[in-house]
Amino acid sequence: MDFNCKSFIKHDDYMTPKYAWEDIQQYIPKDKVIWEAFMGDGKSGEYLRELGCKEVIHNDNDFFESNEGDILVSNPPFSLVKKIVPRLIELDKPFILLMPVSKIATQYFKDFKNKIQIMIPDKRINFIKNGNEKTSNCNFDCFYYCYKMNLPRDIIWLE
Repeated sequence: MDFNCKSFIKHDDYMTPKYAWEDIQQYIPKDKVIWEAFMGDGKSGEYLRELGCKEVIHNDNDFFESNEGDILVSNPPFSLVKKIVPRLIELDKPFILLMPVSKIATQYFKDFKNKIQIMIPDKRINFIKNGNEKTSNCNFDCFYYCYKMNLPRDIIWLE
C-alpha cells in the first residue's frame, strides 16, 4: 500500500472497550487520582469510575500543556505516541498506557529501557469505531505499558 496516497488516513478514533479496563482493574490503584488524558468519546473515564476509581480526571485539556492526577491511565492516540512519549519522560508520572506491541521497539521508547513493565492481554483487543461495539477484529496486538506501577512482575500475562 502506498502510505503517501490520499486513501491512507491515520485514524485515532478507536475507543477502548470497557472489558480492556476490566482486565487490568486489579492493577489500577483505586486510592489515587487517575488521569485519563485523552478524551476520545469520553467513556474511558466513565468506565474507570465504574471499576472503583474514586477520582478520575477525564477532560478535554491539552495533554501537552497539562499535568493532572497521580497516575496516567489511557489508550493514547497512536499517531501521536512519538510526541506523547517525550512528554511522559518529562512528567515522570506513573502510567498505564494501552498501545500496540510494536511501540516497544521504537527509538523514542528507548528512554524507558529497563523501566517498563508490561501486561499482556490473553486475547486481541477489539477497539470501538464510531460507537459501534461490533467493530471488526483489530489486526494488531496491544500491551499495557506500565511505568512506576510497582507490579509484582515485569511481565504479567492477563487471564
